[in-house]
Amino acid sequence: MAGHIALVTCQRARGLDSDEPLLLAALDALDIRVEVQDWDRPADWSAYELAVIRSTWDYARRHEEFLSWAATAGELTRLHNPVAMLSWNTDKRYLTQLSEAGLGVIDTTFLPPGADWTVPEFSQAIVVKPSVSAGGQDTARYDADQVRQAREHAARLHAQGRTVMVQPYLEAVEVHDETALVYIGGQYSHAAAKGALLGQGAAESGLFATETIAARNPSPAERKLGDATMTWLAESTLGTPLYARVDLLPDATGLPRILEVELTEPSLFMEADAAAPDRMAAAIQALLVD
Repeated sequence: MAGHIALVTCQRARGLDSDEPLLLAALDALDIRVEVQDWDRPADWSAYELAVIRSTWDYARRHEEFLSWAATAGELTRLHNPVAMLSWNTDKRYLTQLSEAGLGVIDTTFLPPGADWTVPEFSQAIVVKPSVSAGGQDTARYDADQVRQAREHAARLHAQGRTVMVQPYLEAVEVHDETALVYIGGQYSHAAAKGALLGQGAAESGLFATETIAARNPSPAERKLGDATMTWLAESTLGTPLYARVDLLPDATGLPRILEVELTEPSLFMEADAAAPDRMAAAIQALLVD
């Protein structure tokens, strides 16, 4: 065999990751031995040359436990993406750093536990969610006449010791969908359109919210922002990730804005590009021979 790796998931995600069978087939074609392992189940991580995090979608409610596991596993095998990247990326306060770097980020107000509601009275819908979240968990949209409900949502999250983030709801998602730019090995791979997830006042309590996915050709402006984000990462102390997904939406002026930069457990929407599984498998193979 050409290598022995683990794809890291969680028990609740078993059978739900549409990327997994495509990637397993591509790795098998390269004669790479693969085992799918839950991050929080006993495993000998030192038995693997590489552990690739894929669908650890339950980490948000177990954030510190997940990062502790990643630190331990990272001492026993090569973890991708690495623990420093996971620590930075699993708390969306990283958006402040991207904004300060001059990248086009959606306007975001962060409210740590104990902070007063400092969001100005809003004339458009907003989104309220915790800064540590995944798959739309504990995220909800509120219209301008739902300030009380929005504040109650924030108070519930604060009561759990969680930092709240408030963003405008970019209505372009209703007609344009989000653009998800996928990068593999630091290089642009493909893009997908993601349909709107949030109903009015609906907070996702499950493992993830169901998404409607279709292939997309990104605009030049979207590619420019995605590529600039990847350049910033490569030049930072974090370095180039094995995989990344940059989610964008146009603002009221039509300019793309970063909603999230996913470096931890993003779906890579491999069904949107038939060559994507082979690209990912080849990038993993390259790490095995480093």
